[in-house]
Amino acid sequence: MNESLREIVFDTETTGFNYSGDDRIVEIGCVEMLNHTPTGKTFHCYINPEREVPEEVVRVHGLTTEFLSDKPKFAEIAKDFVDFIGDANMVAHNAVFDMNFINAEFRRLGMQEVSFDRMVDTLAISRKKNPHLAKHNLDSLCNRYGIDNSHRELHGALLDARLLAEVYIELLGGKEVDFFKTSDEEMEITASSQNKIKKKPFRPSRNFSIPEADLKNHNDFIASLGDNVIWNKKESAI
Repeated sequence: MNESLREIVFDTETTGFNYSGDDRIVEIGCVEMLNHTPTGKTFHCYINPEREVPEEVVRVHGLTTEFLSDKPKFAEIAKDFVDFIGDANMVAHNAVFDMNFINAEFRRLGMQEVSFDRMVDTLAISRKKNPHLAKHNLDSLCNRYGIDNSHRELHGALLDARLLAEVYIELLGGKEVDFFKTSDEEMEITASSQNKIKKKPFRPSRNFSIPEADLKNHNDFIASLGDNVIWNKKESAI
């Protein structure tokens, strides 16, 4: 069987932009994909950032300090998160931002960081594929590919990861991206069928004679059509 390509489309919400300072992750949302198709498996959690969430950031994602105060700290969800992502490629929009925050959290815990070699940046893909677009943010790409994002009033990690998974499929060429890929099982079935066909005994072609009465009736019918019918034109070719 062909080896499945496993990818994790993910997004984070944070307290700000300074991953190397005191800004922290407040939400993670992940969507699992196999061979560019969502499996339905997700990982999602809100995280206590152990600090205040600035009001201007709350206006972006709606996650207040009070709401997050009783949520688990990153250290409490780190193992579950690592178990979920495994060794899959990590797909994100402006992926460097999200990966920097993820790895900053891992560094604080003395855990192994995620290699940037596993990173797939849909922002970079969009800029290359759609150089004519004025904007390449998630809302613009949803509009570009006809993806319904009407329920996206605020940023949300899992919601955005789900939308990004759809955008990612379109960036790769749409739902037909794997249309021409054939599994080993299908190849085996096809080969088996071909072998069966090849093993059939050879049968020479058979000639069928036309009864004189039928031939006369046919010629009489043609003659009744006049001289301009196609059968009487010597230049015509079948």
